[in-house]
Amino acid sequence: MAESGPQVPLQQATDRTLAGRAADGDVAAFELLVRRHGPRMRAYAIRMLGSTDESDDIVQEAFLTLWQKLPTLDNVDAIPSWLMRVVTRNCLDRIRSRHQHPGLNEDSLPPQSVASTETTAETHSEQEALSLTVMGLPEIQRRCWLLREVADYSYEDIAREMDLPVSTVRGLLVRSRKTVIREMEEWR
Repeated sequence: MAESGPQVPLQQATDRTLAGRAADGDVAAFELLVRRHGPRMRAYAIRMLGSTDESDDIVQEAFLTLWQKLPTLDNVDAIPSWLMRVVTRNCLDRIRSRHQHPGLNEDSLPPQSVASTETTAETHSEQEALSLTVMGLPEIQRRCWLLREVADYSYEDIAREMDLPVSTVRGLLVRSRKTVIREMEEWR
């Protein structure tokens, strides 16, 4: 079989190339997509959920969904933003589920020192307050804030992802940050 053009090492291949190969069953190409995009998705999910275990589950679910949908995805160039949307939806579902089915009570926790329990409880309370504050933002502000503050997208990347002018993204971020700062004041 004749090859067209020079071979690019798999690590240097574009997402489009990796997605095409993965859609054809190339596990190594899919693993590279996971290594390339997994850390950002995990950091984003941890920030939203405050739990590494839940975040790992969410990221794994997103990649499983990608593996299943790869052959039918129309725009493989948008895989990073597609993955972030899946992670966001899954995180929001998990947060909603928490509010519908409150978690563990104190009696079910393993014995720990009082100081450790208090610190953990305070950290959890702060993360919960931040999650509720962010969830309370208007959807467009919330998406901008999460993409910038959690996923570390540039203003231009956010504008491209959300199909907005960069100036609008800046304005949305200013408003969302003011709200987050105001609502989180007691945690400073």
